[in-house]
Amino acid sequence: MQPKTVPGNLTRTTHLYSSTITMPSPAHLSVHLSELSHRHVKRSVSTNSELIADVEKGALNAAQMHLLTAETQSAGRGQRGRSWQSPCGNVYLSLYHPVHMPISGLLSLIIGVELAKMPVIETLNQQLQAQHLTPIGVKWANDLGFYQFLPTADNTVADTSVTPFSKLAGILIEPVIQAGKLVGVVMGVGLNVQTAPKLTAQTCEGMSYQALSLQDIYQSLKPNSSSTPLPSLQTLYQQMSASLIAAITRFEHLHIEKPTGHTYYLQHFLQQFAALDALSGLRLRITQEHHGDANTITGAACGIDEHGCLQLRQDNGKLSTLFTGRIDVIGKA
Repeated sequence: MQPKTVPGNLTRTTHLYSSTITMPSPAHLSVHLSELSHRHVKRSVSTNSELIADVEKGALNAAQMHLLTAETQSAGRGQRGRSWQSPCGNVYLSLYHPVHMPISGLLSLIIGVELAKMPVIETLNQQLQAQHLTPIGVKWANDLGFYQFLPTADNTVADTSVTPFSKLAGILIEPVIQAGKLVGVVMGVGLNVQTAPKLTAQTCEGMSYQALSLQDIYQSLKPNSSSTPLPSLQTLYQQMSASLIAAITRFEHLHIEKPTGHTYYLQHFLQQFAALDALSGLRLRITQEHHGDANTITGAACGIDEHGCLQLRQDNGKLSTLFTGRIDVIGKA
């Protein structure tokens, strides 16, 4: 994800917002949200780390959902030990949810799809598409944003240089263990709302991306579009919590459906993901490391399979299924 901020005093201010969340939504989500304990702090080392620790040591009931939000983080975390820069004005949110089934990488993609259905994202995407701009999508395996191609002097798109990913949000999913047993999962989301951290070659930590905020998108649309004001952070907490709970429910449906041989829920999700796939139609360079050796393959993105793995049609025609790897976009397929 993104680089961390300079640590400060970890003074906690609890219940700065309401201790429960309620919002207009389908009946089952409304019930869940009304029962959701919400604690907001001015500063957290990492909302994921703090919430996991509180559940694992018994300070929070592992059988109930818990939401932790912070105005900033001093050591926010991303995938594979990367850091996440946390300036004020953005969302840093972690939701604990009890689970009774193994968690796979498919959950992160389901979360991405549910977040992309939030009103603010859908509204911006309608306005972006109306101006023939690239909409916000879900990038495998845990990001929201888009790739914006810049035309060359002859009005074509260069096919050799790396196109950076404009990253709006990142997702971090971590299991919670008590007495050696999986009791739940913490789903963390960082969403750049008012501020996009300024990244350098060093703070990108080897990744080809740049930070983007909702505010940046709003400003890019004006004066060509009548944009409504940005939603408040409290509103986003409510909508994002609903999205995370909906994602867990969808994941449970897939888990229950799998042994029956039916694929209704799976096919419905795969169709929704395909419509939001930020890598669709792009040519990729994938770098994977095995025991210190780096292996690079190139080809065209071909969506995901039923397990949530990235599929790549290599230049030699072979279809590869990838569980992990660094993605660089090097053109359009």
